[in-house]
Amino acid sequence: MNMYADPKKLTELKAKANRLPLTPGVYIMKDRKEKIIYIGKAKALKNRVTQYFGSGNQHTEKVKRMVSNVDNFDYILCDSEFEALILENSLIKQNQPKYNILLKDDKGYTYIKITDEKWKKLTISKFTDKKGEYIGPYSSAYVVKETVDEARKIFRLPDCNRSFDTPSKPCLNYHIGICDAPCRGKITLAEYLESLDAAVDFIKHGEADGDTVEKLNEKMLEAAEKLEFEKAAKLRDRINAINKIHEKQKVVRASYKSEDVIASALIGEKAGVEVISFRNYRLSDKQFFYIDGVSDRESLYSEFLQQYYLEKNDIPQRILIDTEPDYEAAERWLSEKSGHKVTFLNPKLGEQKSLLDMCLANAAENLSEKTDRTGREMSVLDELSRLLGLPSAPRYIEAYDISNTAGSENVAGMVVYKDGRPFKAAYRRFKIKSFSGQDDFRSMAEVLDRRFEEYEKGEDEYFSVLPDLILLDGGEGQMSAVEPVLERHGIDVPLFGMVKDSKHRTRAIAAKGGDIAIKSNRAAFTFVTGIQDEVHRFAIGYHKTRRTKAMLNTELTGIPGIGKNRAAALFRHFKTIKAIKNATAEELAAAPGMNSSSALNVYNYFHNE
Repeated sequence: MNMYADPKKLTELKAKANRLPLTPGVYIMKDRKEKIIYIGKAKALKNRVTQYFGSGNQHTEKVKRMVSNVDNFDYILCDSEFEALILENSLIKQNQPKYNILLKDDKGYTYIKITDEKWKKLTISKFTDKKGEYIGPYSSAYVVKETVDEARKIFRLPDCNRSFDTPSKPCLNYHIGICDAPCRGKITLAEYLESLDAAVDFIKHGEADGDTVEKLNEKMLEAAEKLEFEKAAKLRDRINAINKIHEKQKVVRASYKSEDVIASALIGEKAGVEVISFRNYRLSDKQFFYIDGVSDRESLYSEFLQQYYLEKNDIPQRILIDTEPDYEAAERWLSEKSGHKVTFLNPKLGEQKSLLDMCLANAAENLSEKTDRTGREMSVLDELSRLLGLPSAPRYIEAYDISNTAGSENVAGMVVYKDGRPFKAAYRRFKIKSFSGQDDFRSMAEVLDRRFEEYEKGEDEYFSVLPDLILLDGGEGQMSAVEPVLERHGIDVPLFGMVKDSKHRTRAIAAKGGDIAIKSNRAAFTFVTGIQDEVHRFAIGYHKTRRTKAMLNTELTGIPGIGKNRAAALFRHFKTIKAIKNATAEELAAAPGMNSSSALNVYNYFHNE
């Protein structure tokens, strides 16, 4: 469907794009008011810009909206992709175009606040006012939250908003030993404020040089010498809490002094990018960005990286990332910007791979909150997309299987998985019509041909959806039979086979270049196995139903007075042959299309009378 109300404008833009040179540069899309709405860079301007004004079917909704508003475009030629990147950054920063990815910092600066009240409390605040004491500002909300949580646990401070002047029942934090529960009325205000002052001192000075633990040890020994055993026990607990916090931090320590870890999860046109930063060997920040209107991971990172690092001064020497496209221009840009060499890495083994996996799991989990799917479902779709080399996680998957008995009752089943779950409303059954006998390749070709004929008609709600991935039960033979069908209909959808071993268990995924082993990818293997089992169950279930009907019709039509129509009517009424056998003559006579003599013939046939 045309994205333009004015076909003349589209023709004009296409013609202009086709005159562009095949050289690096920056293109600038403008609307009817000459306002800049999108800025992009390209290694070859002509190839990139002509894509916008070609078939709109492959564009995301966001790109379609952008293109529909384009009235004209300008371009600037550059000597290299690197120069194009620098110019693109500068122009985006100046113009803030509507359709570019603009990563806005929704956190701002964050403060640790000590409230101005009788029972002072440690809290987190986005703003400062005249009341209370503030520590900060901090650029990372994650750092503030972690610091306040640690201080509360170590010094057993409350995280609630209760009034402590009137005794009340303590909450769970007291019972698990992370709060002294001043709400009980068993701790004096002076003791409470002493703990709070110690927590503030810990936040300001203690964690960096270890003085807090040494000072607490001295105070603990002093209290023990004075036989103040309760005070000594409390100090001992604080020391243990600090040590536990430090042990917890070691779990997520990097082996490299300064690095960022970046991973993304994509489903449909939605993406979640997680950035985990390590500075001085410690996890220093975690950020998640939700981005809509994404077509694939490569184009996502092309925009995301420049927007994320555009205003940053603290750029690490290493960036771990979950893809392996060409980052040469980005490395050069960040190296010049930071004054030191910056390298992008995609580790395959060891601790660095574990950090990347952790980052990816966080991205999937956070994205799941935006898409009504679990983190596990997001992860398996993302894993499958990487395994198959798809541009993004497939939201809508169709799987097909053929079932027959020596060529008789030849049928097919189509099952659909939407966002990782069976979507049974879209399941469909097919009876093979174009030939008789057994030929799984011809059968699969017929089924896909009929499926996309329905897509072209646009009359069926579910057939009108174009899948993101097609899986066929079988190998290269089935794929070779279906590929010409897709080409004939102009359908550009990734096509793969599901291959079983000699014991009818999923073994691999068939692709054009050969089989893809999936058993080592546990989540993807389990998911694909489930799809293959489900489509087999659905297809064979339909085949059994048709075979049973055929057998029943054959048996019933041998009874005097029972033709095909009466046999079919009996089966529709009683559902199973067993029910017909067990029916009385009166019940048979009461069935639609039956009379007493025919009913008696059926009854006598099954009861040997």
